[in-house]
Amino acid sequence: MKKEKIGDLLKNNTYPGRGIVIGRSKDGSKAVTAYFIMGRSVNSRNRIFVEDGDGIRTEAFDPAKLSDPSLIIYAPVRVLGNKTIVTNGDQTDTIYEGMDKQMTFEQSLRCREFEPDEPNYTPRISGILHIESGKFNYAMSILKSNNGNPASCNRYAFAYENPIAGEGRYIHTYMTDGNPLPSFEGEPEWIEIDGDIDEFTNTLWGSLNEDNKVSLFVRFIDIATGKYETRIINKNK
Repeated sequence: MKKEKIGDLLKNNTYPGRGIVIGRSKDGSKAVTAYFIMGRSVNSRNRIFVEDGDGIRTEAFDPAKLSDPSLIIYAPVRVLGNKTIVTNGDQTDTIYEGMDKQMTFEQSLRCREFEPDEPNYTPRISGILHIESGKFNYAMSILKSNNGNPASCNRYAFAYENPIAGEGRYIHTYMTDGNPLPSFEGEPEWIEIDGDIDEFTNTLWGSLNEDNKVSLFVRFIDIATGKYETRIINKNK
């Protein structure tokens, strides 16, 4: 697998859908995560990210235009002790509740499948960052239909121990635009993590397709102390 620049991957894909990035800063001191949403419909584009405790949630920018809250209103980010959960749907709560009962990341997701949005059957993508005693590791998951067949759910999990400084992984819901939208394939893409939180945020937001991008969340967590910085950008203002 070739290590890619995240800006190039985003610029060359008009519709990756929703995406999760997790990795380690170039100086090695920060755990890095990002989550973005895109939209093609009025309902999907009518959203913003807002802070909610240690995490974030989506909400309608214009409540009068919200036609269907299912699948678009949820908490993408929640924090459980030394664990930060990032997902593209309400499985954030499923993981939080499962791990709070001593289940593993993978076990928590066993009761969930891809989204019921025929004909796309959008994959559920999830990530978790674990920081403890100056050590950092993370995992990612994707739950997807069997090549568009909703009769079968394919489950994949990827774990990364002691991540290398300046590197990360990027997983997204769709390979590209289409009708139906083609689900992500393969393992999370290997990417460079470069710059401080503002540089990284600007790279991501500036590289997402201007017509389809909706909101972006970025967080840098100090591995030694657990303290974090967050950036949120919403196209709707």
